[in-house]
Amino acid sequence: MKDKKYDYIIIGAGSAGCLLAKRLTEDPTISVLLVEAGRKDDYLWIHIPVGYLYCIDNPRTDWRFRTAPDPGLNGRSLIYPRGKVLGGSSSINGMIYMRGQAADYDFWAQETGDAAWGWQPSLNRFKEFEDYYGGQNSWHGVGGEWRVERQRLNWPILEIFKEAAQEQGIPVSEDFNRGDNFGVGYFDVNQKSGWRLNASRAFLKNTASRKNLHVITEAVVLKLTINPSTKRCEGVEFIKDQHLQTVVCAQEVILCAGAIGSVQILERSGIGAAPHLQQLGIPVHADLPGVGENLQDHLQLRMIYKIKGLETLNTKAKSLWGKAMIGMEYLLKRSGPMAMAPSQLGAFAYSSQEQKRANLEYHVQPLSLEKFGENLHDFNAFTASVCNLRPTSRGSVHIGSTDCNAAPVITANYLSTPEDCRVAVEALTLTRKIIGSPAFAPFQPEEFKPGLEFQSEAELIEAARNIGTTIFHPVGTCKMGAKEDPHAVLDAELRVKGIYGLRVADAAAMPAITSGNTAAPTMMLAQRLAELIQQKPLHG
Repeated sequence: MKDKKYDYIIIGAGSAGCLLAKRLTEDPTISVLLVEAGRKDDYLWIHIPVGYLYCIDNPRTDWRFRTAPDPGLNGRSLIYPRGKVLGGSSSINGMIYMRGQAADYDFWAQETGDAAWGWQPSLNRFKEFEDYYGGQNSWHGVGGEWRVERQRLNWPILEIFKEAAQEQGIPVSEDFNRGDNFGVGYFDVNQKSGWRLNASRAFLKNTASRKNLHVITEAVVLKLTINPSTKRCEGVEFIKDQHLQTVVCAQEVILCAGAIGSVQILERSGIGAAPHLQQLGIPVHADLPGVGENLQDHLQLRMIYKIKGLETLNTKAKSLWGKAMIGMEYLLKRSGPMAMAPSQLGAFAYSSQEQKRANLEYHVQPLSLEKFGENLHDFNAFTASVCNLRPTSRGSVHIGSTDCNAAPVITANYLSTPEDCRVAVEALTLTRKIIGSPAFAPFQPEEFKPGLEFQSEAELIEAARNIGTTIFHPVGTCKMGAKEDPHAVLDAELRVKGIYGLRVADAAAMPAITSGNTAAPTMMLAQRLAELIQQKPLHG
């Protein structure tokens, strides 16, 4: 491989990298190397939907990052899962298919000065890679690689929450992906006949045999090779089997390592804020202060309610007989709890009348637990998790060492603005209104977390700091923007400013977080880059 030259090198075989690898190698004259730090996705729990329980925080599939202790969360440090396996985070995420809102993409177009990022062009790209269970229509496509299906389970408690949300003025939605997701309904999921569909299976399964695609796993990128005279990215150095290898690129290197990984690689390569790089002894190739900044994430407030007269997964999964029945249902029907995404019912709502569009998202689950990785509670309960879709708090991610195996410093800065604190109070208040609706009355819901002792505005902010946790949607750390934006790392065509032959095409590139789950928008972003390359390959 040392003497091999590829037209394109893609770093990271996640949602963006897998899609790009397939799109670019559709041209047999283009050669592509896809480099992944993790192992192959041959771990059974990746493909069973409930297996996320065994994949998150598992070194087999997860980088196992943690945030720095966060003042906004009363000094707590959170696990920060990112996929380290073929398929990337699509191998361990919640499988929810969500585009966001039309206004999200129109804002991207405004921020970049490029109308191609607007809602209508973006919608067309979503349809390109989609295979929608409901058939082709003005909102959805069929025949693409990314299968979208209905969930294969139901729980009475979810129907009750749905009814209660309607009683609070939230209408039923049969489809959250038409540009305005206000409403309550069941999430569509990226599954195929009851199995998780990750990006590797979707885009690489029938592509890996192409002679112009080479996929290498368990290869950790040390840095990019950049010519200091021409400022061109000429290749990649990575460690495979404890040996340093260098691969040369003829056209472009494309970073698809995610909002955390892409920053790490850029900074180790001398691209980032000069003072930080110099402090670590890294030669500066491009002084870009925006690298690693603008970190955005959705903070979920996990409210838990005990209920009477209804079974939840807490008690169904408690007995050996219950577990056996759950396993048998999945074995025979590919349905039931083992086929379920982490969250099944969703709702999008307005936290107040001042909001111009829905700014809250609910993930409702027929179960409860203290925190991820622990056992379910031994009483019947459900979780109504609510997050602020457009947080104003901004964090950062930076390397603290040149060691490619060293964990990054992730500073989330949750609830660090008055606006985010206000929305948190409104979110908790709205949830209590929904649970106080007539639909819930027969089941005597009792607030277990955070607890009714939190009542005043100050107390509710404190409650949010106690129960808030990431919902695993980090974006924005290498944002694209207009030429005159000093904090933009990328131009509107995802090219790294000041360096030739280098782009970033993953969630890091988003100028602002989308109003929903972020896997599908990341794929759309990669689809855009495929279009750009296919239209006008970069030779200069």
